Amino acid sequence: MTRLSPLPEEIRSRPFVVPEAAEAGVPAGRLFARDMHRPSRSIRVPRSCSPDLPALVSSHTALGPDVFASLVTAAKVHGVPLPPWAEFRPDGGGPVTAVVEPVPWGKKSGPHFREPGRFLHLARESFGTLPRRRGIAGHRLKIREGDLVEIDGLRLTSLARTWVDLGSVLPIDDLVVAGDAIVSEHARHFGPPRLAMVPLAELRKFVDGAKGIHGVRKARLALDLLRVGVDSPQESKLRLLLDDAGLPEFTPNCRVDDVFNRPVWTDLGCPRFRTCIEYEGLHHLTPEQQALDAYRDQRVSDAGWRQVKVNTVDMRHGREWVVSRVKQALRKQGWQR
Repeated sequence: MTRLSPLPEEIRSRPFVVPEAAEAGVPAGRLFARDMHRPSRSIRVPRSCSPDLPALVSSHTALGPDVFASLVTAAKVHGVPLPPWAEFRPDGGGPVTAVVEPVPWGKKSGPHFREPGRFLHLARESFGTLPRRRGIAGHRLKIREGDLVEIDGLRLTSLARTWVDLGSVLPIDDLVVAGDAIVSEHARHFGPPRLAMVPLAELRKFVDGAKGIHGVRKARLALDLLRVGVDSPQESKLRLLLDDAGLPEFTPNCRVDDVFNRPVWTDLGCPRFRTCIEYEGLHHLTPEQQALDAYRDQRVSDAGWRQVKVNTVDMRHGREWVVSRVKQALRKQGWQR
């Protein structure tokens, strides 16, 4: 078996384009070796390197300076939470041209175009040619001043523009989950303050001026459902589930004053009926966190609030299970329905 020559240090741990390899003195034949993945023409990814979406996108945009990341790919680079079916899965894919189309009204779940997570979503401005490459979903987008940004040399749609574009491919609940994460901000007596990626007022102003952009109609509907202060996608999903069931509104990051008038922060709270909900993820299983939770729970109870704890198992039981538990707590606090 022939021993493969090592790649130069500057390209061995990231995706790269063929011209870069040539400049580094790598023989052309070395680029077809078994340790190379070829996601698209003129692009190579060493199989030993860890997945890096921004680097992979950069290798594609390096071959077309007028190309930029968009839709779910831009969202992922920005750190916006996406539903599992929209997460990027680098398992290849044939040539594809994806057309941005609105999700039909009333559709609650599932992608509208074919397996978006299998492809990188790249775009050119509306007057340019459609990006066409293996493993690429190509788009032509109407771009205005300020719609594009650059992060570590990577061109992509701005966060506000990306969220509006997502309205063309995400069901409204998933669009709200993404929007909650974008506008979330709070300052509490513990931990560092959380700053919004885009303040709600700024996002609202952007949406108001986004006439003619695919997805803006649904973005306007989702905008009214966004709430500031959410800490996780699970909290957003839980809040939407309760709203859809017709329960009183629960406010994210709700303050409860204990018997000494000291603040306790709950994930979701309904001050009118003094009922709060905690969504407990895996970090709540540690002994340290359980001790803190027990102290918080006692303070909330002593203040006359009733608390409901919800976790992944509860959510898997389904909507009716979760809603019935919250309804029971609300009724004990005076809710009449």
